Amino acid sequence: MPSANNAAIVEISQTANQFRSSIVLQYDNKYIDVKSILGLFTTLLSSGSYELHVHGADADEAKKAMAEVFAKHQLAIQIVED
Repeated sequence: MPSANNAAIVEISQTANQFRSSIVLQYDNKYIDVKSILGLFTTLLSSGSYELHVHGADADEAKKAMAEVFAKHQLAIQIVED
């Protein structure tokens, strides 16, 4: 899996910030708030397996939008259905 570039990280964070839901990226044993650009920079610069956890009133819309933006930048994620 390729690592994210700066444009991808900014777009992912901006997309997440459109929603009220909590959007958290899990990588190894780390949990990163996707709305935090700094957190994404430290996490998405390495390749690996990512899980996305989305909780809140607009979670369904957020999951769809986040899946689209990650796919656009060729970043593989698994959206966890809790």
